[in-house]
Amino acid sequence: MRLGYKAIILFGLVSLMGDVIYEGARSITPTFLGYLGVSAFIVGIIFSLGEFVSISFRIFSGIIADITRGYWLLYIVGYLLIIAIPLIGFTNIWWIAASLIILERLAKAIRSPSRDTLLSIISRDVGAGKTFGLHELLDQIGAVIGPLILGLILLYTVTNYRIAYSSLFIPYLMLVLFVLYTYYSLRGHVKKYISKPTGESLRNIFSRLSIKFKIYCIAVALNTMGLIHWSLILYQTKYYVAPFMAAFLYLLIQLVDASAAPLSGYLYDRIGRIILIIPFILSIIPSILTISGGWINLITAGIFFGLIYGMQESIYRAAVVDLSPAEYRGSAYGIFNTFYGLGFLVSGSIYGFILTSKLFLPGVLYAIIIEILAIILLIKSTR
Repeated sequence: MRLGYKAIILFGLVSLMGDVIYEGARSITPTFLGYLGVSAFIVGIIFSLGEFVSISFRIFSGIIADITRGYWLLYIVGYLLIIAIPLIGFTNIWWIAASLIILERLAKAIRSPSRDTLLSIISRDVGAGKTFGLHELLDQIGAVIGPLILGLILLYTVTNYRIAYSSLFIPYLMLVLFVLYTYYSLRGHVKKYISKPTGESLRNIFSRLSIKFKIYCIAVALNTMGLIHWSLILYQTKYYVAPFMAAFLYLLIQLVDASAAPLSGYLYDRIGRIILIIPFILSIIPSILTISGGWINLITAGIFFGLIYGMQESIYRAAVVDLSPAEYRGSAYGIFNTFYGLGFLVSGSIYGFILTSKLFLPGVLYAIIIEILAIILLIKSTR
């Protein structure tokens, strides 16, 4: 158990530094794209496509990790590619900025299944809910620090985006040091629990995963389809407040996320998968509030989104541990995240169109119907 907590801390510190960089950037990027003349519809597509790439490509990196057992290599490469984020500050061409955003999301796809697999194996004596809850707490500390720093930079430099993005080179250097230290500290412990590469076929890996796991993945996809993406919540702030306020709203989202993750993880270990119904029900609220418009509604939408997102990053991931065998968990996380990413791809596109076209009633009906379908499948997967 001592080793498990050590792994949680080290992996958490790496995630913390990563979040300072890319979550800090995400707090200002929607308004930066708006500054470059990009519409809400295009912003929704860029970020939902980024989420899709980030999450759907995990099926490939997860399977590759399971087949080759190259968990550490994929983990390290995925974090080094975060260099794409500070480079955004050197362009005023929106499609180049969008390409760098998507490259960083691809990097997340490369590292995430391997990270979750390594963490779940080394800390298996701690408990899945507690492990991912505590990891998400450390992760979210970085997600709070990043938006806070960049929001203050925009405030005191009169919205100088180049300085804001360039400042992220400092935490990037710290990230590289943390990644290397984690690798050299823990690599020997993983070999005890992971066998040599098996060379199994993709079809055989899929057959090892249960029907409950597959139903759960579909339920999660529907859940994210009905949940409006955070980028659109921030984008809508440009109609009401100055750009630096969007960064502080994102900071608020991360604070709520950080609080929700460990608590929901603890409750998951005590109650089980049925607790997942709570974020599924709550997912209706931020969508409706954002469509309704108004600064107060956007703040409230951000709070609910942070609560939901904290649960997604902890107990959604913990459920995969219960529904998949350890030797195929990289593939399981890859498949799970593919469905999760597909959901956000649809969500970003549909809600971006709804906001651009000002379709209030269709947007509300869409959110309610999709989440009801998701809840039905979730209950089926928890029996």
